[in-house]
Amino acid sequence: MTAAWPRTEVVETVKRLLLRPGVVTEGFTGVGVVAEAGRLLVVFRWRRDPNTYAIELDFPTAPESPWTGLTVDSAEEWAADVASLLMEELLTGLVVRGRRTVREGHVLLDRRAPEAVWPAGYHVGEVHLGDDPLDAGFWLADAGMDVSVPRRLIAGARLVCWLQAYVDNDRGEPYVGHAAASWEDDGRTTARLDVAYVRPGVPPELRTALARLAVHEAAAAGAVSVVTTLDDPGLRGLGFRPADGGGLVLGTRSVA
Repeated sequence: MTAAWPRTEVVETVKRLLLRPGVVTEGFTGVGVVAEAGRLLVVFRWRRDPNTYAIELDFPTAPESPWTGLTVDSAEEWAADVASLLMEELLTGLVVRGRRTVREGHVLLDRRAPEAVWPAGYHVGEVHLGDDPLDAGFWLADAGMDVSVPRRLIAGARLVCWLQAYVDNDRGEPYVGHAAASWEDDGRTTARLDVAYVRPGVPPELRTALARLAVHEAAAAGAVSVVTTLDDPGLRGLGFRPADGGGLVLGTRSVA
C-alpha cells in the first residue's frame, strides 16, 4: 500500500505534537515517537506511574483519521487525531485493560486486545467521597460492609484509592464489594492494600479484580511497591510475593 504522507513526515509531525506538554490529557507525558517494524511507536509516561508505556499505530495508507475514520487533509490533522485517540484510550483505562508485553525500556499496551478488567455481570468504580469522612461510603455500609478502614484513611489523609463493586444493571446495585489502598510511607513510594472484600456468594475473581485495580491506582499515584497482610489466594496471581518480615509485597514496575 502507498503511504498517505511520507513516513518521515508522519513521525516528525506526531513527535512535534505529542511531545508538547498538555496536548493529550492531564497525566500524559510524551517520551518519544519512532518508526519501528513498519509501525509508529508512541512512548509515554502516565501520571506518576513508574513504568514507561508505549502503543503501536499503523502508518496511514489513506488520508483517514486513526480516531474517527473520517477524512483528514494533512499529516497535522492525522497527528491531532492520534492525540485525541490517546486521550480517549487513556481516560477509559487503557493502562489497566491493554494487554501488556514487557520490552526493554517500556511496556507495550495492545489496545486492540483488551483484557477483562472484572468479571462479567459486575462493574467497578471509584467511591466518590463527600465532605464528611465519617459519612463516606454510607451506601456500602448500608449493604453490610465494614467501611471503617477507608474512612480512617480519609481522615488521616493517607487514602490512595477506594473502589467499589456493584452488579452491572440499570440500577447499579446491589453493592457487592470494595477495596482500599493507603500510603505506607511519608515519601509516598510504598502503598498498602488495606481492603479487598466481596460479599458471600460473589465470585472471588471480583475480589482479585478489585485488588488489581487498587494496585494500578497506587502505581498511577507513584507507588513503586505495594504491601499487604491480606490473606487472599488471588494476590499471588497478581504477582505478590512473601515480604521480609511477613506479609506480601508487589513491585509495580511492569505490573501485569
